[in-house]
Amino acid sequence: MFILGALTAPPSSAEGPAIARSHASRTTSVSATLLRLWHGGAVSEGAYRQDLAAYLAAKRSLGRLSGTRQAELGAVLGNLQAIAASGGLTASRLPVLFLTLERNRDWWTSQPLLSSGERVSFPHSRLVWEYYAGQGLEIQWLGTFGEANGYFLSGHENANLRQLLGEVMPLASRRAGGIAWEYLFQFDGGIPPWTSGLSQGTAIQVLSRAYTRFKEPAYLAAAQQALGIFKASPPAGVRVGTTAGAHFLEYTFAPRDRILNGFIQALVGLYDYTSATGDPRGLALFEAGDAEARAEVPRYDTGAWSLYDQFGESSLNYHELLTEFLQHLCERGRKGEPLAATGGPPPAGTTAPPSPGGATGGTTGGTNAAGIARGKAAAATPGTPIAADEVYCTTAKRFTADLSTPPAVALISTSLRGGSRAGVQFSLSKISTVSMTVRQGSRVVWTNSATVERGRPRLLWVTPSSGGTFSVTLTATDLAGNFATANGTIVVSHR
Repeated sequence: MFILGALTAPPSSAEGPAIARSHASRTTSVSATLLRLWHGGAVSEGAYRQDLAAYLAAKRSLGRLSGTRQAELGAVLGNLQAIAASGGLTASRLPVLFLTLERNRDWWTSQPLLSSGERVSFPHSRLVWEYYAGQGLEIQWLGTFGEANGYFLSGHENANLRQLLGEVMPLASRRAGGIAWEYLFQFDGGIPPWTSGLSQGTAIQVLSRAYTRFKEPAYLAAAQQALGIFKASPPAGVRVGTTAGAHFLEYTFAPRDRILNGFIQALVGLYDYTSATGDPRGLALFEAGDAEARAEVPRYDTGAWSLYDQFGESSLNYHELLTEFLQHLCERGRKGEPLAATGGPPPAGTTAPPSPGGATGGTTGGTNAAGIARGKAAAATPGTPIAADEVYCTTAKRFTADLSTPPAVALISTSLRGGSRAGVQFSLSKISTVSMTVRQGSRVVWTNSATVERGRPRLLWVTPSSGGTFSVTLTATDLAGNFATANGTIVVSHR
């Protein structure tokens, strides 16, 4: 009786918060959430038992693994548990979350180790998976929808296109009043589940293309529902209102980061959707984004290269990708056919949303959406305004020319103090690897190199205490392999 009384007595004030936290943890655990969804009628008993079994099996497997395999499966389990703890383990997310868990359990218990960024597939499936070191295997949605676009454009892979879309549609989650294909791992400060205007724009594009080819209402319904994130502000959606219209974000978790390639591809997707459906909602979204993009695009042209976001220059891959997306908008604008809505929604019977996930366990290349390390260069000085109808074409042409134009480099420093860790300053027109060779007479006294962004960067030189006059040669090689050299003289004072 004493023991029973001790267990059932009210907690002391010191114990209360700890017990409350423990209770909250139990009620928001994965197993407790699954049970609640079943009891609430959100999922069937069969789906509940299947997902619970998958979860328990993954936990058992985790205990038998070690090293990288344990860390990667543990990260996937950790993300699932964190989503449950935050209240995000909803019925619509179960299929994609538990498919991800099962694929990771399969891989890390029986398949070879991977290099970070490596992409893999599984038998009888056309989904594209990518290994994110420390986060396990995750569906690469941009790569998956890029693969679907490839099937569409080939003209003879309709069976593959149908199969892939049949796989992805049940994996959409409810979000922002519609559906979205969410990323379920931690990335660049983002906590799952998050999504991207870039991948979602590509999804809308391929779904509307598939609808024009097959006339299947499910494709149109999915594309319509996928518009949701473009209407909602972050963190649910990607829309940020501006004085001109709207900017569509790359990441729902980064409302201040303006990544141009993702924004432009979102517009391409909205354009293609509206062209295929005549939906006035798509037209309104496109026009809002188009108005903002016309104002933004010139600011991302440094005169020698493109900016990735408002902070730093693009990598070669992203420069080429942005150029391609701009060319797509240019081509669409020059078709000679005005983009216009029909004045009403698509035909009746096609607007019902698909059922993302249902009550099953969800068992059923594009360009990497991952960010790049960005430097501290300031945003580009706003360029000369370009005629509105030509902004995409003109900028794409300039970015194409940048791929074959050598960087401009020139020595700025002319004198330095002897016996110091000095910075040799130079001007540079675009991100490049700059090598510096310092000579006194014919003798090389110092070399250094680094990849630096445009502006007036510096390279370290530990100057000699004795001072003297030195010749300096700079060689700058840009990301596309173009190079230029510059020579100058620096006088070093005697210490």
